This record gives sequence, structure tokens and C-alpha cells, in this order.
Amino acid sequence: MAGMLDRIKQFARSPQGRRAVEQARRAAADPRKRAQAQRLLGKLKGRR
Repeated sequence: MAGMLDRIKQFARSPQGRRAVEQARRAAADPRKRAQAQRLLGKLKGRR
């Protein structure tokens, strides 16, 4: 399991990982995207 976390950390430090993190931050700041994510989570929780 530690190997997997190390790979995630390495990706997050890479230029591609930084772009992905920045894209996720922008999406989280957008009210429409935030509402879309909330609906998706609600659907996933309802399936259990």
C-alpha cells in the first residue's frame, strides 16, 4: 500500500499532476460543476 501512495505523491509533484490538481480546483470553484458533483454523489449513495 505504501508503494501506491508513493506513486500518487510522485504523480502529484509532476507537471501533469499539477495540471490535474489545478483543473480539479477550478472545477470545484465552479457552482455548476459543484452541483453536478453533488448530484452524482447523491446517485451513488442511493444505490447502496
